[in-house]
Amino acid sequence: MKKKNLTSLDQFIDLKIGVKGTRGRKKFESGYEAFKLGVLLQQARQEKGLTQEQVAEQSGTNKSYICKLEKDLKDVRFSTLQRIIEQGIGGKLQISILL
Repeated sequence: MKKKNLTSLDQFIDLKIGVKGTRGRKKFESGYEAFKLGVLLQQARQEKGLTQEQVAEQSGTNKSYICKLEKDLKDVRFSTLQRIIEQGIGGKLQISILL
């Protein structure tokens, strides 16, 4: 049996999206970070046993906005995100910058 050449995920992304530093790769990575934040919000809410409606009510927003953040986060004000995490979910927002 012939072995197939395996490609790492980074190699695949380099090939299909572009190497680090290119506009396409930056756009991809930005989209991934937004997706990841939405997943983190959803996981935190579920770990607390809260519905989207409960989080919305406690943070002064609406269920459709919470749903949008979890599924298709594009732009969100920092103060809104902080309020949702702290008042809605009962968590603490921590920010870090990696260089």
